[in-house]
Amino acid sequence: MTGEKANEDAPGVAAPTPGTRRPGGRTARTRAAVRDAVLAGLSEHGYPGLTVEYVAEHSGVHKTTLYRRWKDVEGLVVDALDLAGEDSWLPPDTGSLEGDLHALAQEVVTSFTDPAVAASGSAMIAAGFQSERAAEALRAYYAERFARCEPLVERALQRGELPAPATGGVDAGALVRAVSAPLFFRLFITREPVDDALAGQAVAAALAAARAGVFTTVGTAGT
Repeated sequence: MTGEKANEDAPGVAAPTPGTRRPGGRTARTRAAVRDAVLAGLSEHGYPGLTVEYVAEHSGVHKTTLYRRWKDVEGLVVDALDLAGEDSWLPPDTGSLEGDLHALAQEVVTSFTDPAVAASGSAMIAAGFQSERAAEALRAYYAERFARCEPLVERALQRGELPAPATGGVDAGALVRAVSAPLFFRLFITREPVDDALAGQAVAAALAAARAGVFTTVGTAGT
């Protein structure tokens, strides 16, 4: 939503494990190589220090090609985010809503605390504070992730774990945001450590709110 574990670590921002992308020939391989170089550069230098020259050197793609296709550093970062959103990640299916939310919270903790993947994910989010185009791509990335979480809520309703709304539906995105928001606040605002205990606290609060009908939508579900 950055490292090598995106398919496992969503809703963090990450690069996919090799082999998780659908095949796409030379163009797809080039795009993946460029993405990997962008993530490496963000991890090493941050958004302000990322250059087209760095990406060319580390991807093996000539900078003339990079300029022609991606235009600039912003274009490279935006495409890396777009590519991260094309993986096959699905929300956990543990058999209970509480278990699913715990698994999601653990993915966030792992994505931004595991040294193997944390730097690039954090750099992607930081890029959103410095580039409006990157911010738009980041919003689109997470909106798509939240949409994939709708089956998580549907299963919970079918199992009777959430009250069925009289009208509208249950906003899966709002529920997932409620789980991840306290974690992101500590990670990127107060710069406090996060751990499994904090993840459990966030899940308990979000679950209580969901059971109280806080995330019920009126009119179109998921708005």
